[in-house]
Amino acid sequence: MGRNTRKRRTPMATKAIAASAALALGGGGLIWANFYASAHEENSANQTKSAGAQVATIQCPDVGQSLTDVPDGARKGVDKELANLDKQISEAYTRLASTRQAQAGDSGFVNNAILGPLKSKRTAAIDRIGINIKRVGGQAPDNLAQMAECQGMNADANTNDGQAGGGQNNNGGQNNNGQDQGQNNGGQDNGQGQGQDQGGQDNGQGQDQGQGGNGGQGGNGPAANDFVNIEDVQPNSRNLPNGLASNGDGGSTGTFTTNCGTNENGNRNSDNVIAAPGVSNGAQHMHDYVGNQNNNAFASDDDLANGQTSCQNQGDKSTYFWPVLRIQDGTQEADQGQPGGGQDGNVGKIVAPSQAELKFVGNRTSDVVAMPTALRIITGDAKSLTNGLNNANTSWSCTGFEDRQATDKYPICPEGSSIVRTSNFQSCWDGQNTDSANHRTHVDFVEADGSCSNGFQAIPQLQVKLVYDNIPAPQINNGQVQGAFALDAFPEQLHKPITDHNDFINFFDENTMNEMVQCINNGENCQ
Repeated sequence: MGRNTRKRRTPMATKAIAASAALALGGGGLIWANFYASAHEENSANQTKSAGAQVATIQCPDVGQSLTDVPDGARKGVDKELANLDKQISEAYTRLASTRQAQAGDSGFVNNAILGPLKSKRTAAIDRIGINIKRVGGQAPDNLAQMAECQGMNADANTNDGQAGGGQNNNGGQNNNGQDQGQNNGGQDNGQGQGQDQGGQDNGQGQDQGQGGNGGQGGNGPAANDFVNIEDVQPNSRNLPNGLASNGDGGSTGTFTTNCGTNENGNRNSDNVIAAPGVSNGAQHMHDYVGNQNNNAFASDDDLANGQTSCQNQGDKSTYFWPVLRIQDGTQEADQGQPGGGQDGNVGKIVAPSQAELKFVGNRTSDVVAMPTALRIITGDAKSLTNGLNNANTSWSCTGFEDRQATDKYPICPEGSSIVRTSNFQSCWDGQNTDSANHRTHVDFVEADGSCSNGFQAIPQLQVKLVYDNIPAPQINNGQVQGAFALDAFPEQLHKPITDHNDFINFFDENTMNEMVQCINNGENCQ
């Protein structure tokens, strides 16, 4: 097991230590504490929030993260059911977003018409997960059945305005107060479909939805309080525990850079071959791909090994992918009514990065070893809004201000400065597995001193830096945002910046990987 299962704190534990973390971190820490503020607690303006406020979105236990030991023979069936659970949540969110008038007239509507039926559907999918595991002789976790029930997240969780130091004042992921859990499983949740034009067209179903202002072009974000002026973010204030850089003055100090372009080919889809293999639209949001050109939900390792690559070094057939950014300017993209696009609430003009730097660095305390072929790493969490910060790994900044890192805010950059997204990947490997059932426990982040724990081995750390010099700065006027940009996301994640994530599958050939390791361990800078 990696450190992320043995030491990672649960969302509630994170909440419990937020106050002490605030004392240690100063202003940025206070903002981090507010990330998990209760609806009954006071925010920075000493405004007590009502527990009866409108539900903004739906929070469900992440079943996939609990599945740390799934037999290989059950993986395919389990992955499909996990994708089905995601689809169920998205459909329930679509119903939540389209029934605001009914909710206003009936205090029990959300529980009876949305959360109750959702629990029934999740129970059936979770049962099928257990059947898949037991059929091949495995043992499903005892608590799976308890993970069927979901909750509504209060709109009032999205209210901590004006706290810009470190960008940590957003609508925390764990505010469930005042939400009657309701056990009513009666009634059929019909007509949900796929959420047609969920994010594309406002059909009079309400633009606010508790998103602190305008609720974005499609009513599900981003909102004005999802943005921060980068000049208001304190330097060196990033306060997430993940994504520590491995490289330093000691250990292995070299670098290896691979140039794979900026997706000039327009290679995009809404699949995720890591988390939802064999499932079309498993991500429910669009990805930019560079490197391997064969990446889709149905690509086998052989398909990827034999694929074409956009990398200048043809020894690098690895795949690198991340959620696209869109400008919500009314542009009707080709995916306006398609899965992963407008059908899943992702609207506006897709903008590719102007620069995509892919660099591998060493470890502060030791040499690195070669990454195995087909090693899969996901960094960050596409569901951080509802899952909490355990796996969150976001860094938003602007050129010229890169010592200022916002984590749960999109940056507003001054004129002449460009948006920067940075992802520092896990760089400790268990020495055996190229993947794990929850896609997390076979790799880990370094400890604070740069070392790997639990007998894990240091591997080259992938650092991805994306620069966008073609996105105009949004304008915030009277609590409304005009010209917003946002990540593609699962619909119920409300396009929050904290949900940024990045994916990598290693398909360097053996010679090139060995060159990388030698270069890094020798302290050289190669490409």
